[in-house]
Amino acid sequence: MLGVALTQPGLAREIHAAKAREDVYLFPPPAELRVATLGYRAAVVDMLWADLRVQYGMHFIEKRPFPDVTHYLDALLELEPDFAPVFKYADTMICFHAGDPGPEDARRTRAYLEKGIAARPNDHEVWLHYGQFLAFMAASYLTDKSEVDRWRVEGAKALERAVELGDNPDRSLAAASLLSEHGKRDAAVHALERAYALTDDANTRQIIVERLAALHADDVRDRAQEDVAFIENRWRERWPFVSRADALLLGPGRDPLVCAGQRGAHEPECQSDGESRLPSKSR
Repeated sequence: MLGVALTQPGLAREIHAAKAREDVYLFPPPAELRVATLGYRAAVVDMLWADLRVQYGMHFIEKRPFPDVTHYLDALLELEPDFAPVFKYADTMICFHAGDPGPEDARRTRAYLEKGIAARPNDHEVWLHYGQFLAFMAASYLTDKSEVDRWRVEGAKALERAVELGDNPDRSLAAASLLSEHGKRDAAVHALERAYALTDDANTRQIIVERLAALHADDVRDRAQEDVAFIENRWRERWPFVSRADALLLGPGRDPLVCAGQRGAHEPECQSDGESRLPSKSR
C-alpha cells in the first residue's frame, strides 16, 4: 500500500501528460482500409468525416497539434476520390492548428486542393477554393517572396477558371488585379474581357470597362461591348421568353430555309459555332 501511494501520483501525471500530448490513429493505411470496408465505402466515409470533424474541433479547442489530420484526409480520398468536403475544408484543417503553421503546411494543402481539381475538374467551388488559397491565404505561411508571387499569379488564373465554370464574375476583378500587379497585363485584360461577357450586372460591367481603360486596352473594351451587344440583341430578337443564360446554351439560331442544302451550309448565318456571325471587329 505504501508503494502504491508513493508511485501512483507520479504515474498518473505521466499518463495524463501522454494522453494530452499524443493520439493514436486507429484506422489501417488507406489501401487496406478500402478492403476492410467490405464494399460499404460510403458509410465508412461518413463515419470518418464525422470523426475527423470532432477530433479537429477537440484539438483546436485544447490547443493541441493534430498531426493525424492528413491520415484522415488520405483515407477519405482513397475511399471516395471526389469527396467534396475534403477540398472545402482541407486548408482550415491543415493550416489552422496549434503551433506555427509554415510553408510545408501550405504546400501540403495545395497538394490536396490539386487532387480536388483532378477529381472534380468542372466544379467551380473547388477551383474557387484553390484560387483563393493560392492568391490570398498561402502568403501567410510561405517565406519565399518569389514563391508567394508565383502562387498569386497561379491563384488568379484559378479564380478566372472558377468564373468560367459558373462562379460569380466579380471574382475576375480580383484575378485581374493580381495579374496586373505582377506584370501580367495581357492575362489581366483577357480575364476582364471574359468577365464582361459572362456578367449580367451593369455595375460590374462598368467597373470592368474602367479597368480596361486603366490598362490602356480600349480596343478590347470596344470589342467586348460590341460582342455582348450583338449577342444580347440576337437573344432579345429570337428568344425573349428565356433567360440570357438559357439563350447562350441554345446557341445561335439558324433559318432552315436559308441553310438547307450544300450551298446554304457555307452561308455566314448558317455556321454552327456562330463565329462568322459576330461583328467584323471580333472576327
